[in-house]
Formats: sequence, structure tokens, C-alpha cells
Amino acid sequence: MTLHHIILLAVVQGITEFLPISSSGHLILTPLLTGTEDQGLMVDVAVHVGTLAAVMIYFWRDVLAMIAGFFVLLSGRINPGARLALHIILATIPVVGIGFYFKVSGIEEQLRSVEIIAWTTLGFGIVLWVADKIGMTINRLEHMRWGGALFIGFAQIIALIPGTSRSGITMTAARLMGYERADAAQFSMLLSIPVILGAGLLAGIDLQQSGDMALTLDVLLAVGLSFLTALIAISMLMNWLKRSTFTPFAIYRILLGGGLLVWIYGFGGGPIPFLQ
Repeated sequence: MTLHHIILLAVVQGITEFLPISSSGHLILTPLLTGTEDQGLMVDVAVHVGTLAAVMIYFWRDVLAMIAGFFVLLSGRINPGARLALHIILATIPVVGIGFYFKVSGIEEQLRSVEIIAWTTLGFGIVLWVADKIGMTINRLEHMRWGGALFIGFAQIIALIPGTSRSGITMTAARLMGYERADAAQFSMLLSIPVILGAGLLAGIDLQQSGDMALTLDVLLAVGLSFLTALIAISMLMNWLKRSTFTPFAIYRILLGGGLLVWIYGFGGGPIPFLQ
């Protein structure tokens, strides 16, 4: 993999991981549109490690509160940090089981199709727009209950289909329950921590077993670049949602999904020359 493709993948990952537009879909589309070799699931997951560091640093107060809350739980008590940690754990449980099944059954690889990505990008872009329009803005993160966390957790399962967007579907679920936009995004990003951590751990084991140091150096470079771009993307998204809506992201998804469908059914797909 050449240097400029590593940079491209890292920047794409950093920008798209926490925006509701599907990082996995964009990472699959990048080699397809540029005519380069698919980087594979291992590299896809490995570059998520950079974004993990970014979200933990941006939301460091919440992360420390959840860690401290864990020790509070051990004493038989509960505080806001412990409650948030329990909500994150509860919302993570559904996707762990289904995600493991997808991986061992081979379904994960079968879904890496540009046609699937096109339809999910378009369809869930419309769902995001509708949810944002009809959802009230009456709930804050501290108002969340077990049922709400579990509802978002089950919604996250859908994101196992590329193009759905993990952040997009969880923000959509939160908006349907009336959570304010910034709070919906905050919970979605905190929910990414255990997901990315688990996936990154599996990728790290695969890298170690492969013994390919060149690949390892490529991944480390991608992680560093994705960290920087993700940190910027998180900051911009949170500032945007404090004063505006998800409409621009929904429009982007609808245009991208529609464009991909035209590209697939109208032109048969294939590399785009100026991106190679």
C-alpha cells in the first residue's frame, strides 16, 4: 500500500468515524473508487484505534467519571459516572454477541458490497433526517434510563451492515427518544469506546500473528493520522450540533447513496480515473 493511499484511508477514517455517514462504508468504497487493492478488515479496524484515542481525549471528563464510577459500584453505591458506565455496558451487549456471530460465520465479508453500501447509505440517511425532524429535544444524557440505553444498543446491531453508520444509527435512535442533538452525539461517541477497543484488540492480535512489520508500520502511521483528523471532526460536530441539526449529514448520505446507485446501475461501477 502506497503512502498516499495510507494517508487517504487515515483521513477518511478520522473524518467519517464519528460523523453519521458510515466510516466502514467509506473505507470499503475508497479502494473500489480508486482502483486500489481492498485494505481488508484488519486494516479497517486497526485505523479505528486512532479514533479511539481521539474520542477518549475529547471526552476525558466522562471517561474518568465512568472509571471512578466503576469503583463506586464496587462499594455498592451508584453515582452519575457509574450510571453512565452501566448504560454504555448495557448498550454494548447486543452488538457483541451478534458481531461475533457475523465474524465467525463469514457474513461480515459477504456484506462488503458497494451495492449494499449504496442502499444503506441512502435509506438510513432518510431515516436520520426523519428522526431528527420528528424527534423532540427534551431529554439530556442524565435523563437516560435502562430501556433507552438498551434501545440504542439494539439499534447499533444494524450498523454491522456497512453503510448504515454506527454513529448514525445510534444518534438516530437517540433522537427518536427525544434526546438533544449534542447529547445524542455524545452518547454515541462514548458508546464507540468499547466497540472500537474490542475490535482494535482483535486486529492487534492478527497483526502480531502475521509478523508483517511493514504492515504494522503502515497501520501505525494510519492510526496517528486518523487520530488527528478524528479529534478535529469530533470538535466540529459537537459545536455544530449545539446550534444546528443533522440535515447536512442526511443530505450528504442521500446524495452519496443516490450517486452510488447511478454509478452501479447506470455505468456498471469501476474505478474513477482522477482518484487513482
